[in-house]
Amino acid sequence: MTDSVRQFTVGYDDDGIRLDRWFKRHLPDTSFTTVAKWARTGQLRVDGARATPGDRIAAGQVLRVPPAEPALAESSKPTTRPRHILSEDEESFAREMVIHKDRDALVLNKPPGLATQGGTKTTTHVDGLLDALQFEAEGRPKLVHRLDKDTSGALLVARNARSAAFFAKAFSGRTAKKIYWALVVGVPSIEDGTIELPIAKQPGTGGEKMHVDEENGQAARSRYRVIERAGNRCCWVELQPFTGRTHQLRVHMAAIGHPIVGDGKYGGAAAFLTGGISRKMHLHARRIRVDHPDGGRIDQTAELPSHFAESMNQLGFDEIRGDVLPQDEDRGPPPKDVLKQRAKAHAKQYRKERRGERRGRGARQ
Repeated sequence: MTDSVRQFTVGYDDDGIRLDRWFKRHLPDTSFTTVAKWARTGQLRVDGARATPGDRIAAGQVLRVPPAEPALAESSKPTTRPRHILSEDEESFAREMVIHKDRDALVLNKPPGLATQGGTKTTTHVDGLLDALQFEAEGRPKLVHRLDKDTSGALLVARNARSAAFFAKAFSGRTAKKIYWALVVGVPSIEDGTIELPIAKQPGTGGEKMHVDEENGQAARSRYRVIERAGNRCCWVELQPFTGRTHQLRVHMAAIGHPIVGDGKYGGAAAFLTGGISRKMHLHARRIRVDHPDGGRIDQTAELPSHFAESMNQLGFDEIRGDVLPQDEDRGPPPKDVLKQRAKAHAKQYRKERRGERRGRGARQ
């Protein structure tokens, strides 16, 4: 055994976690059995008081930890992930995305074409750029949700483990609110509607494409409302996902016959407009609203990417009209019977369209 008792001060990132979790993060070579033995024998203390593995610790508290075994002596310092070395251009690019920064969170305006996380043949992504966004924090920022590669807009990033856990709970509990803007082909007959159609992975696509599957799909619910229309050619809509299925908004809008402009994956050739409108996807996470770990709320709006803004201008749409729309918390939620009627109407419309597609295929055979 080494001779000296070790002392560690609990960092802000570890505020509120269990003591055994602290050991797993910072002294991973110390087994739970060893930690439990130290607790039983009174050798493990927090601010001088005996502690158990299940105790919650707070930032600023001092942990008294017994000497490490010789084999563990090299692991007696809290572990940290080495920072990835980025080029000056990469660091500048990453920092230009930041539209909000506080002690617990960053909000980025992700450009279209940039993946949130890496994958097969994807080497440039937001996760790989987070080392440029550590700033004065002790640890590396952490992703808490994601956007599709071709979807632009507001992306929340946690700056420490404590806020990451808080935000993850907000997203899983659906208390975080995301508002999207999109241009869609045509104009829905119901201008303020709710779509409830279950979604599943489409067989044969390797999980890269989703589809509506009323028998085996996972429940998915989205709301849309038309902000402005350009005749019957297309319209500008506000979208809000109430569940978090992969490609949910894209699948739902295509399913009711109004694919997002530029989304050839789900809308096919019909998703592209003529007349100089960009072929890029027109789906943008315009606004994010989420409670803050220290009270208050983060409420941030992300500027449109250039191709979307140019299309809006070409079609005669004014961004102000979308930003001044009252939100649910301002006007109260729609009554349950109204939501049910909207959902039934959309489900009926979808089934009718599917029957028409099947009859058309049968006639061609």
